[in-house]
Amino acid sequence: MDLGLADKVALVTGGSRGIGRSIALALAGEGCKVAICARGEEPLARALQELQARGVEAIAAVADVRSQPQIEAVVARCVAELGGVDILINNVGGSAGGASLLDSTDEDWAETFDLNLFHAVRATRAVLPYMRERGGGAVVIVSSISGWKPGPRAQYGSAKAAEIFLAGALALELAEYNVRVNAVAPGSIYFPGGGWERFREENPEAFARFEEREQPAGRLGAPEEVADVVAFLVSQRACWVNGAMIPIDGAQGRPAAF
Repeated sequence: MDLGLADKVALVTGGSRGIGRSIALALAGEGCKVAICARGEEPLARALQELQARGVEAIAAVADVRSQPQIEAVVARCVAELGGVDILINNVGGSAGGASLLDSTDEDWAETFDLNLFHAVRATRAVLPYMRERGGGAVVIVSSISGWKPGPRAQYGSAKAAEIFLAGALALELAEYNVRVNAVAPGSIYFPGGGWERFREENPEAFARFEEREQPAGRLGAPEEVADVVAFLVSQRACWVNGAMIPIDGAQGRPAAF
């Protein structure tokens, strides 16, 4: 299926590894010009080489999405070097603090919301004027099944639930500008260097129980399986999908292994 994404300009936050990297590569495979940002310079450089190997224009920028000026600088560079912004993937996420309420502080909760929800707010605000100039655009927020299937680290799940709400609220607000906003909710995704790989190495028996108990397919998901859904969502093939939350979890049960 031709998604009609050739020559569209996409910005992917957290695009140097894991889900973000796979989304960036999938969009490049569809012919998009791609900008990625992340905090780590070396992973960014490797991801940029992979993107350029797909034969598309691509740029990479070191940036902390918790900083509005840094996000605005990335967007400005994307516009100057690639010609605009048609697609935004708010992918950065993470959690601060312990797994229980008493092991997490107010500062941990604030940092977790800053990294997840507020980063999506900042980045979407930054690209909106350029999307309006181009007659529309598409935004996808990478949330998590933790946003609707409760598990440990309440601060993380609460931030992810807020991202899902944000997608729905912005879909209503930005429809007049022909800007669609959707959220995806991946389940547990396994990739080299990721948290689930570390967990498997450190707790092989617990990992095996988790796969058997919570994964109907007997395995965790792959980042490419998330990327394929996201690529469809930002295309005109999904023009009537707006304000949605799409689970990409293989019917996973609980989001945590304990």
